[in-house]
Order: sequence, then C-alpha cells, then structure tokens
Amino acid sequence: MKRIIIIFTALILFGATGAAAQRVDLEIVTDEADAVLRILEKKENAQEITPADWEKIFSSEGYTRLKKRETAFKRPFEETAFQKFVLSNELGARRKILAETLAAWKKTDVERPAAMALAYLPAAARIRARVYPVIKPADNSFVFDLKENPAIFLYLDPAVTREQFENTLAHELHHIGFGTACPTAEVTDALKKYSPGMQKVLDWTGAFGEGFAMLAAAGGPDVHPHAVSAPEDKARWDKDLANFNNDLKAVEKFFLDLDAGKLSAEKERETAFSFFGVQGPWYTVGWQMAVVIEKTDGRARLIEDFCDPRRLLPAYNKAVVKYNRRHKTQLASWSKELIDKIGL
Repeated sequence: MKRIIIIFTALILFGATGAAAQRVDLEIVTDEADAVLRILEKKENAQEITPADWEKIFSSEGYTRLKKRETAFKRPFEETAFQKFVLSNELGARRKILAETLAAWKKTDVERPAAMALAYLPAAARIRARVYPVIKPADNSFVFDLKENPAIFLYLDPAVTREQFENTLAHELHHIGFGTACPTAEVTDALKKYSPGMQKVLDWTGAFGEGFAMLAAAGGPDVHPHAVSAPEDKARWDKDLANFNNDLKAVEKFFLDLDAGKLSAEKERETAFSFFGVQGPWYTVGWQMAVVIEKTDGRARLIEDFCDPRRLLPAYNKAVVKYNRRHKTQLASWSKELIDKIGL
C-alpha cells in the first residue's frame, strides 16, 4: 500500500531518571488522495480503470479510517457512491489543481506546526497523530479517535495554501496535545466536588480551547490569528472580535443558566454549539482571554490557567484589570456572581 509519510519526532528529558521521552509522533498519510488522483489521471487520459485501481482507494489507510468514522456516526458511506463521486465530471475537472494542492501540502514543514503547538502546552503534553489530507464528497475537516489513535482529516481544498494548511495543523495539534495533559488527575478530582450544574459550566469552559489553539497556531499574541487567511476571513474575525464584550456576557448567561438548572439537555447543547459558529465566541472570547492573560502574566501562567477550568475565568478577571489600564481598553470581565460560584 503506497503512502507518503512524513515523521517528525521531538525528544525531551523528564523525570527523576532523566529518561528520554517522545513528545511528538506526527505522520501525514496521503494514500487515499494519491489513489483518487491516479484514477482521475487515468480517466483524463482515457485509460482503463481497473478493479486494482479502486482497491488502492478502498484499502488505503485514509479511506478505511474515514469510513470507520462515518459509520461510527451512522452515516452512509458506500463504495458505489464513492466511485460515482470520483468519476464525476465535477471532480475530474479539478484533477490538476487538486494534484498541485496535494504536492504543496506534502512540502509542509511539519516541525513548525508541531513546535508552535508545543510552545503553548504543558511540558507533560504529548502529540501523537496521523494526518490525512483526503479527497471526499463533504468539504469538512475534523479530528477522530483522539483516545486510541488520534487522526486529523483535512479536506484537500485548493483554496487552502500551504501556510494555511500549517496553521490548521498547528491548531488541531494543540487540541490533541492539550488533551494529553489537561486537566490533571488532581484537578479532575477537585472538579467532582462542585454541584452538577457547575461541573457542566467548568466542562464547557474547555470550549475556550478553540481560542487558545488559535493563539498557538498564530505563534503569539502579537500575530493576527488570521495572518495567513483570506482577507474575508480576517475581516470576519475582526468584526466578531469587536463584539467581544457582548459575546462574553452571552456566554456568561449560558453559564449561569446552566448552573441554575434552567436548561434542558437539548437547550444546553443548542446554546453551546451556537457559540462555535464559523468561529464564534468559543474562539473569539477564548482568544482574547488568552491574549490578556499572556500579555499580563506571561505564557507559563496562561498555560496553567487553561489547564485548570477553575482558574481560567478568575485569572482572566484579575489580568484584564491591569490590561485595560495598560492598553486603555474596556474589555468586559466575568461577573462577581459567576466567579464566586467557582470559588477559587
């Protein structure tokens, strides 16, 4: 089975024995995309497409894991439907640009996104993932099987430059690495002492990790999170970020209602997922809080605060007072009512 694998491994020393530990094990696997492009090339050149050509797709690691993910969500994923998609004129017309995009993505400096993610992770964090650029009907990208065999599926999009691909990769690698170290067992035990409602609140603060990952992928608080994005994406972010104060209060109302038991499970999910949006408050509010904490108290403190759900909101509230005074801004803070309920 042919595949392109790029492996980057970083070693650190840790523990009393000083034994070497692997922090990063990252592989980019393009076998599914390669096999699809081979069929598209044959079709374009009026060559016979054999059962062996299709088998290269269906036995590829990218395809088999993609199918496993889709069937896990009880979504149809039949070989005949995929064959129809591959042989469609729409996809065939894009063969050349898809091949050029994949070739550019293969040149990705995997050390850079991995290092950017690690720069915003605890020393105990590890990054282990297989990254699959895939050609498929749906144009979404996602992570899968994070506990057992972490996978990142990235839709092969010609509109995405290599720099944007690296940015997305750094973002997703930060999520994966963060989950290996945060929260600690001690924090997890402490969270069990809260009321059921407040446990839900503190659990949902983890969604601010989207903003934290945006900061990591950008490379620092002074780099625009959409520095390598299309102008319209950058403009959308700036417009949404300008609504930070209102968005923070909207999330706060959700937290207080959740703590008070006012939300059904369906309403909780509906409200929480509305904050994702394209890059909604979980991103913008999370990013702004991260920037405030880092610029006020430093990166090490920022990492500690995000790693403990109890600390994040109180830490931001303390930092934003200094930040507003120093930068002559009027960023909102979390209410005393909510901070008192956290009680840290």
